[in-house]
Amino acid sequence: MNARRPIRSFVLRAGRVTAAQERALSELWPAYGLNFGGTGLDLDEVFGRSAPRCLEIGFGAGEVIGSLAEANPHIDYLGVEVHRSGVGRLLLHAGQAKLANLRVICHDAVEVLATAIPDGSFDSILIFFPDPWHKKRHHKRRLIDAHFVETLADKLRPHGVLRLATDWQAYAEQMLHVCNACVRLRTLSTDGTYVPRPEFRPPTRFERRGARLGHGVWDLAYEKLGS
Repeated sequence: MNARRPIRSFVLRAGRVTAAQERALSELWPAYGLNFGGTGLDLDEVFGRSAPRCLEIGFGAGEVIGSLAEANPHIDYLGVEVHRSGVGRLLLHAGQAKLANLRVICHDAVEVLATAIPDGSFDSILIFFPDPWHKKRHHKRRLIDAHFVETLADKLRPHGVLRLATDWQAYAEQMLHVCNACVRLRTLSTDGTYVPRPEFRPPTRFERRGARLGHGVWDLAYEKLGS
């Protein structure tokens, strides 16, 4: 009997990749791209140094990670995204800004974390506006569940910070429930719920779209416990 295929938190859609993005994927991938092969990465070797590190999962068009990498050359940034158009757009920015502290993986983040990222690799992990999978029958596809939060805690260094955001209230409540239940994480909220929008996060296109639709935005932040 074949093994059951894991439920994926995304659907690869045939989105339009512009000529410039295709060119970036071809020409800039050798400098910034990491090919996923199911084996562990040595991030010191990847970046050529030991430095504070940040992971962004599902970076979309790359607005956040691109601006952060440009503003903080002392920090190394790894972005994981499944959609080639977003990867191409971030590579364009990286090439134009001549970023030396950014690397990109174009693959399912669940598989990447499970097989390629050593535990204790990151000082911060960012997951902003993951697909909320609105319909009840699709909730099992949501990325943020109890098992994945435990994985995220594994990948954080002691006192590392996990930041999440969504513009879908029901998903925010699910995130809050599973993160508060993780005994290795401590909320940075003063009342055990949500936190103010971090100043470093530029409004993403998803956030702007949600604002036009009258959606609120819920931010969460957690610190990993440990010495």
